Order: sequence, then structure tokens, then C-alpha cells
Amino acid sequence: METRRPRRGWNKRFVLPLALLCLAVLLPGALLPPSASASSSSPAAGGGSRKRRWVGFDYYVLALQWPGTICRETSNCCDTNGCCRSQPLKWFTIHGLWPQYNYGGWPSCCRPTRFNINKILMLMPILEKYWPSLYCGSSSTCFGGRGPFWVHEWETHGTCAYPEIQDEYDYFSTALYLYSKYNVTHFVLQKALRKARIRPTSGRKYAVGHIVAVIEYAFGAMPSLVCKNGSVQELRLCFHKDYQPRDCTLEAGSAPNGRSYCPRYITFPSYKPSVVANTTEGINNQSNGEVPSYMRTSDSE
Repeated sequence: METRRPRRGWNKRFVLPLALLCLAVLLPGALLPPSASASSSSPAAGGGSRKRRWVGFDYYVLALQWPGTICRETSNCCDTNGCCRSQPLKWFTIHGLWPQYNYGGWPSCCRPTRFNINKILMLMPILEKYWPSLYCGSSSTCFGGRGPFWVHEWETHGTCAYPEIQDEYDYFSTALYLYSKYNVTHFVLQKALRKARIRPTSGRKYAVGHIVAVIEYAFGAMPSLVCKNGSVQELRLCFHKDYQPRDCTLEAGSAPNGRSYCPRYITFPSYKPSVVANTTEGINNQSNGEVPSYMRTSDSE
């Protein structure tokens, strides 16, 4: 029997500010010290690259990225790239929250909308730390333009979660809530990994089956791993529409010779950041709540 979904929004506007405050205060200390966002495309759990006309959706994927796998290949640096910060990212960061179909594939670009930065101003410091872009340049948007990574994720995926998710604040705060509760590098999952002697930044190779089993036991459902050149690129956690954990489905690319295939033993690579001259200053300004220039909007917008 399907679990009854709570009332729309499940009082997130009251619960999430407190949860996010706890995230901002507690999460840095709860992450593995040190412990560790993915290709510019968004392949999703269950269905390869197939996309379908939007007719609602069945479940969510919370895609988390291991920065070391991406940032070690960074050749160009810029102040909007999280890989270019003076201190390397040593924890899983968020790639996105993606509505999915049970039968494979996912909806995309579901509702024409103009991104309203004002709705997420209070979330900006946390987004900068835990949901940064790991690339330079602009991401493609749904309707012929290009823009920041967050705009891409909202237009491509967030608009397809309606009516469960109403607007930009709902989308980003929901993803942050799930990240703070289930992120593999803190709280329950952190303890489980440590107990299993899995320390992501050690440079060692770990058995995929062991990692998946540990995460499944702690999370309460089967996760999905995406790899690149023998290293973990993404960890994907799946949720019912009421935000309870569920098993992720097998991805098309997970077959041998698939582009996201994980070999028997995998690594969590580290990296040395290539810092641009004004990167640290820009990050500090954003952490203090200043909106980056490329995302400012006028009151008339």
C-alpha cells in the first residue's frame, strides 16, 4: 500500500529554516575531516538519457557529487567554480534533486518560468558551501539561454516537481533538508562508514559491494553509485514522494562498459585546487550573504 503523502509542503516553511540553521552550524563538524558535483548533463537513476513528456513523476533522486573526481580534471579556473577555492572540497556536494519515472527516464523543463533569486537569498550561504558549481562557464537552461548552475537545476528538474514543490525556495530547501538528514558524510552514515573503516579521502581502493551495503544499511534503501575512470563521481539516494527512502533502480550506464559503470574496486580521489586571484574574496563575500553579481536582479524583475 502506498504511503499517504503529507499535506503539500509538509510545513517546510516553518520546519526548514530551523533545519537549515542546524545544517549550517552542525554539518561542518559532522563531516569526515577531511572527507569529500558531476558532468554538466544530468543522467538520472533509472532510464539512461531518455526523457519524456511531463505527466507528473513517481519519485526523487538526490544526486551527490564527489568533488575530487571532478576537480582533479579542472584545467581552467574561475571565481564561480567550487574547485578553485583555496581549500579543497572534502565532502559530497549536491548536484541536484531530480523527479523520476518508475518505468525509466525523467521529466525535464516542465514549466516556463523565470528564476527568482530573491526567493532563495536566505539560503545562499549554505548553497555556496554545499551546492556549488564545479565548473566554469554557464550551464544550459531550458529555453535557449545559459545561466548559473542553480538556474539550470531549477528549470530542468525543479519545475517538474510541481505541485509537490511549489517554487524555488521549496526546491532548494527540500534538497538541503534531505542532504542534511541523509548525507553520506555525516551523522548516521558517517558513523556507519567509519565503523566499516571506509575513509573516503585516504586514497585507498574500496570494494563497491561493501560501500553499497554499508550505505544501504544506514540509509534504509539501496543507493546508486556513478563512477568515472574507476573513481566515485556520484552517490544517488532515492526517495518516495513523501520523502521516505526507497531503492534506486538500476541505471542503463551501470552495465559493464557503460559510461557510469563502477568496477569492483573504486577510489575517492583528492585534488589540489588551482586558485584564481580573487576566488577566496568572492567566496567570503557570498558566505556573508552578498549575492554574486551574475545573479543580481532588480526589484522590477
